[in-house]
Amino acid sequence: MTSRKRAEELRALDAAHIWHPFTQMSLFEEDKLLIERGEGNYLFDIDGNSYFDGYSSLWVNLHGHCNPVVNEAIKKQLDLIAHSTLLGSSNIPSIELAQKLCEITPKKLTKVFYSDSGSTAVEIALKMAYQFRQQNREKRRKKYFSLTSAYHGDTIGSVSVGGIPLFHQTFSDLLFECIQIEAPHCYRCPWGKEKENCCRECEKAMEQTIKEHAKDATALIMEPLMQGAAGMIAHPKGYLKAVEQACKQHGILLILDEVATGFGRTGTLFACEQEAVEPDLMCVAKGISGGYLPLAATFATEEIYEGFLGKYEELRTFFHGHSYTGNQLACSAGLASLELLHKEGEKERRAELSAFFTSLLNQLSSHPHVGDIRQKGLMCGIELVKNKKTKEAYPFEERLGHKVLLKAREFGLLTRPLGDVLILIPPLSASKEELEGAVEAIGKSIDIVCGK
Repeated sequence: MTSRKRAEELRALDAAHIWHPFTQMSLFEEDKLLIERGEGNYLFDIDGNSYFDGYSSLWVNLHGHCNPVVNEAIKKQLDLIAHSTLLGSSNIPSIELAQKLCEITPKKLTKVFYSDSGSTAVEIALKMAYQFRQQNREKRRKKYFSLTSAYHGDTIGSVSVGGIPLFHQTFSDLLFECIQIEAPHCYRCPWGKEKENCCRECEKAMEQTIKEHAKDATALIMEPLMQGAAGMIAHPKGYLKAVEQACKQHGILLILDEVATGFGRTGTLFACEQEAVEPDLMCVAKGISGGYLPLAATFATEEIYEGFLGKYEELRTFFHGHSYTGNQLACSAGLASLELLHKEGEKERRAELSAFFTSLLNQLSSHPHVGDIRQKGLMCGIELVKNKKTKEAYPFEERLGHKVLLKAREFGLLTRPLGDVLILIPPLSASKEELEGAVEAIGKSIDIVCGK
């Protein structure tokens, strides 16, 4: 454990020099943690306190911290080489990982383009789709479809296809035009319906929007099954399949953003498996390296790949790349992570854990300030409301979600809210006992902050 004097020095240095992401720095001192180490599914701060990692260190950690299998893979690779470029050369871990990934992703995705974050994976998919259209006699198709409340990252292209005003409206003058489709939200239905009288208006509206603008659109991008940063908005069963069918009917490329939903988070390796959907482009990041190192990948079909082939002077090359593309250490971590995901009995264990998680969350559903619980596998959002009957939200400035999860720290749970939606995304390696403790901590914290 770090000495008290050194801890004070580190806090002062942090305040002096580090600008933290998605953080109002004028308020940061009230709840700042300094993490010193991790072990299994727990994080330890410099004061020696331990916390269950209830949000998988921002949705990335799959197998726990300091996992011996992943650690050993990185150490072994480090003795060979840490990094060399993929521009004009290749390397063994990136080749092996690409092969393994193409074995488990939808069959028609045969090409892998590496990068280092979800945002860059999305930027690549958007640029691939656009260039594919432009150099293959479809110059009119320049626009993108995306869903309201979408989040695809923080670079300009990914923000352009985003739909969360809180994050994106400041940059509106910098963004390219996007055609937004009203996203389904079964708890706060845009069409004023309840689950018992739903007539699939969301699908009808989606199909109509695509039909109206198809001739001008190159692609549709969406998060499959669960819109994460929007507040864990779970799509109704069949919606993803309906989107795929509409895209096929009108010749629209389908881009799936599996950055948050991929690698077992929703119960299957990739969310699109649950509705047998095969996209034209697919973006992954976060869990791809098991939560160890920055790594991302954009998958493409053979058809899209071949659309970039030609003579050198034709300039059909995809002129895009990153310095650490296909980094050996990150790819080695990815290979070890896939090994753990496919370990005998793991698939069954995760399914059992997910069902147990559902049973625990159901215990919170009757709370007078829990409006809705949205879960897919080991991804969950618990929406707090001031009035359960009317679904009235708490005033934004009260920061109720933040207060509840600050209180949860006192019970040994660390996670981060999305407004008044409490996020619980545990590592896939979590035990039933750990999940039980995490849900209990949230329940106690809601009682204390919101009242019973």
